[in-house]
Amino acid sequence: MKSFHLILISIILFVFQSNEGKSDYLNELKLELQQKWPGNRTINLVFHGHSVPAGYFKTPVVNTLESYPYLVLQELKAQYPFAVINVINTSIGGEDSKSGAQRFESGVLIHKPDVLFIDYALNDRRNGIDSAKVAWESMIKIALEADIKIILLTPSPDQKVNLKEDDTILDQHSNQIRGLSEKYEIGLVDSYALFKKEIYSGIDLPTLMSQGNHPNEKGHALITQGILEYFK
Repeated sequence: MKSFHLILISIILFVFQSNEGKSDYLNELKLELQQKWPGNRTINLVFHGHSVPAGYFKTPVVNTLESYPYLVLQELKAQYPFAVINVINTSIGGEDSKSGAQRFESGVLIHKPDVLFIDYALNDRRNGIDSAKVAWESMIKIALEADIKIILLTPSPDQKVNLKEDDTILDQHSNQIRGLSEKYEIGLVDSYALFKKEIYSGIDLPTLMSQGNHPNEKGHALITQGILEYFK
C-alpha cells in the first residue's frame, strides 16, 4: 500500500487536474446566466440519482434545502442575481442507475435540462460494475443526442468502506465514472476524491456524515464546491 504522504499527494494532484478545464465547459450557459430581463430565460438544472441528491440525511428525514442540489442553487443565485434558475430533482431514494436509465426519457428529458447531474454509484454496487456502465452510458448517449451538458459524480462515501484503501468497490466505480467522463468529454465532479482528500488531511469521516451512507450538510457542502467549479 502507498505511504500516507504519497497517497495524499496523488489525491491532491488528481483533484487539481480534474479541476482543469471546468471553467470552460459551461461557458455558453454562464453567459446566459448573466442576462437581465427581458433577455434572460429559465435555466434548468436536473439532478438525477439516488438518496444522496434526493436529500436523505438520517433516513427517513429528507433535508431538501441542505442537500447539494439546493446548496448549489443558493450559491448560484448569489453569483448570478439576474438569473432564473430551476433546480429539478428527479432522484429517488434507493434507486440505482439501471432503474434511473429505464425512466430517463420520460422522467428526465421531459424537463429539458440545460445541465444534467448523474449520481448513482453508491447504489450501483448491488448490480455490479458492468451493469452500471451499460446504464450510465445509455443515459449519457441519450443526453448528448439532445445536446445536454452532463456532469457525472463519483460516489460520496459509505462508512463501511475504508476511504484509505485504494481498490475498494467504490474506487472501482469511481474509476469507471472518471473514464466515462473522459470518453465522452463531459463534466466530472469527483466527490470520492474530495472526501478522500479531507480524510487524508486529518478530518474524521463521521463529521461529514449524517448516517453510514448519507452525508450531512458539511458533506453536501463539499460536493457543492466541486459543482461550483463549473460556474466560476
